Amino acid sequence: MRTIKVGIVGLGRLGKIHAQNLAQNVPNCQLYAACSLNEEELIYAKTELGVEKGYANYAEMIADSELDAVAIASPSGYHCQQINAALEKGLHVYSEKPIGLDLEEIQATMDVINRHPKQIFMLGFMRRYDDSYRYAKELVEAGELGELTVVRCYGIDPSSGMESFVKFAGASNSGGLFADMSIHDIDLVRWFTKAEVAKVWAIGKNAAYPELDQVNELETGAAMLQLTDKTMGLLVAGRNCAHGYHVETELIGTKGMLRIANFPEKNLVTVLNSNGVVRPCSQDFPERFAGAFITEMKEFIECILTEKQPEVTSYDGLQATKVALACKESFEKNQLIELK
Repeated sequence: MRTIKVGIVGLGRLGKIHAQNLAQNVPNCQLYAACSLNEEELIYAKTELGVEKGYANYAEMIADSELDAVAIASPSGYHCQQINAALEKGLHVYSEKPIGLDLEEIQATMDVINRHPKQIFMLGFMRRYDDSYRYAKELVEAGELGELTVVRCYGIDPSSGMESFVKFAGASNSGGLFADMSIHDIDLVRWFTKAEVAKVWAIGKNAAYPELDQVNELETGAAMLQLTDKTMGLLVAGRNCAHGYHVETELIGTKGMLRIANFPEKNLVTVLNSNGVVRPCSQDFPERFAGAFITEMKEFIECILTEKQPEVTSYDGLQATKVALACKESFEKNQLIELK
């Protein structure tokens, strides 16, 4: 079986995870090139991951005739233009979420994707590839919970990252809390229910870091969703979790309920000492979803080799972004927003 040569753009925290997986954990794949404005990151890619080509210019990287595909892990605001450029060069594309931050721009990118039906486009909603979430999906599909009535999601980053986030919040180009963090939970709500979001109401608070008010960012936010089939979604997102990385999903149905990652446990160890009963917690998303990141990238390469389209589509990206931006609008206007 042939080897797919991949170039990656963006070598930040998430980009390095994808780069390491492509270089070391994904069969039939070679991490051939890397693109970054940071010279130290390119040196890392070459010396630690064996990357052959390093670029400071994305256009130059995708013009390399050796490339088969690109993995995009750059800031969210660059995704659309980088997706478009790669597809027009005949490359397969994996892009981190969100697909973009502007709905018109996303629609234009979807048009480009649709004009290249033989090329693979995959969006990075990695929680769909986590073993626990997949098992929960199987139970829902089998009717074990009956008809779903409520989906409740927590997604809160550890406090350890707050100082850095506050420092760079004004220039982060993340799209805000709901587009940056809640978008994973929005995708899960759509995935589990097979319904679209009809209405949203969002609120938020900057408690420990009130200075975020000045840059229109949120430390903690919450949203209530009503879906087209009347199912309810309850989302809580934050960046200031004292005990670690807290991701939890609860599904309530007419026949029962289930919780995924009720506690963000690091492992199966329980420590009993003078502090009482202590269960170590996962401290960040790379640790909690390490397996999911590998599985989704394996699917991307497998889809290229077998010429089949992946489960996660550009439409999933569009719909999740619509909801995230509606949550942002609801918070800013302090009103219920109906989606068209």
